[in-house]
Amino acid sequence: MSVAELFVALMIIGMILLLSAIIRAHVRWMRAIFLPSSVIGGVLALLAGPAVLGALAGSPFENGKGIFPNYIYSSWLDMPGLLISVVFAALFLGKPLPGLREIWMRAGPQVVVGQTMAWGQYVVGLSLALLVLTPVFGVNPMIGALIEMGFEGGHGTAAGMAGTFTELGFEEGADLALGMATIGIVAGVLIGTLLINIAARRGILTSLEQESTQTRSHEPSADQVAAFKQDLEHESSATDPLSFHLGLVGVAIVIGWLILKALQWIEDVTWASGGGIEIMEHVPLFPIAMIGGVIIQLIVMRCGWERHISARTMSRISGTALDYTIVAALATLSLTALGEYLVPFLLLALTGIAWVLFVLLVIAPRIIPENWFERGIGDMGQSMGVTVTGILLMRVADPKNESGAMESFGYKQLLFEPVVGGGLFTAAALPLIAQFGPLTVLGLTAALTLGWLAFGFLYFNRLVPERGRGRLNPKVKQR
Repeated sequence: MSVAELFVALMIIGMILLLSAIIRAHVRWMRAIFLPSSVIGGVLALLAGPAVLGALAGSPFENGKGIFPNYIYSSWLDMPGLLISVVFAALFLGKPLPGLREIWMRAGPQVVVGQTMAWGQYVVGLSLALLVLTPVFGVNPMIGALIEMGFEGGHGTAAGMAGTFTELGFEEGADLALGMATIGIVAGVLIGTLLINIAARRGILTSLEQESTQTRSHEPSADQVAAFKQDLEHESSATDPLSFHLGLVGVAIVIGWLILKALQWIEDVTWASGGGIEIMEHVPLFPIAMIGGVIIQLIVMRCGWERHISARTMSRISGTALDYTIVAALATLSLTALGEYLVPFLLLALTGIAWVLFVLLVIAPRIIPENWFERGIGDMGQSMGVTVTGILLMRVADPKNESGAMESFGYKQLLFEPVVGGGLFTAAALPLIAQFGPLTVLGLTAALTLGWLAFGFLYFNRLVPERGRGRLNPKVKQR
């Protein structure tokens, strides 16, 4: 893939986003359900790609993908995994960092909710496999791990584990995991958008009420224009401010990459040196890139350079990268039929969705002290459709990040991603099931699920105010 081909792929996403913004401006129901332009653009690209138009009418290009040349589709396949690091590297740059206690109080409840969702997915999946799928359909009990692997880990984790599936004699598991990831993203966006609309109409999300009154006018206010000009002019050096900020993001990603490589090297010379399980190899870059951003911000604060970094500019960089990530991820969804595993697959997917919704609507309001819906909807999105879906839903629920959900979500990743959601245990789950049996892994994950729940209720529940817990109460105002 050449630089020119990557440039064209990026420009096409930019044009798709422009088209989707025009469509959203003229289609009232899209604004009414707070559907982001990035999702509209992703769906348009999906329909025009190999899964729909390409399958029905072919492609005008040799080895093309719908209306797109093959190299564009190939570029989009790799883009989400790369750009998500930009989103997280810029998350804390330009913002004052709170103390460790404040970080824990903000991220702790979401760590509990996220860990409960993740470990519970193993519990419900393995239980369903042992009680129904294996005895009735004769499916390999490893299928019970696919909810967490597909929902939390996403397409990247599912694809990365293909070799492990083959080595353990469950080759079809890789396709099922990819299908689970697809179902998770689609269901996460649809169900999450529906819940956000219900919450907005019942008075829980005041930020969306304000946005809905402004949808007819797309002209920025005078204050917004002034702030934007200030960002563009706040550096007098020869380097453009946007280039300067992009450079900082790049340094943060490089720092994260070096940390990750160091951890992988330590793994290679210790427990994995004799052919053992490689765990750090499957840990994604983006949570470590966020650590790189935190390191840079700590240096900036220590040296008193805060005035040189604009939080608004960093937010725009992160938001742009997120829009491109969402379009590319949705455009490259796999809609391949699952054949003979359709019924077990659907049972597994429905069970996973039911568990995630139970934790969001019943557990989250009793553990997250404030803005439980804005913060919990991000955990739900991540637990059904990887991190991008969680960020997308938080952005829809709270476009201006008035609840601080994005920061809490980012802090949470430091204690979440290294273990589940494509982390250490996700990578080790299949070998553990093969070596110790599904019942043993079920017992371990059940104990961890109950442990996180007990900790959440004993530590954080006492901080939660009375508010008609567990319901989308129309009388509740959280701000």
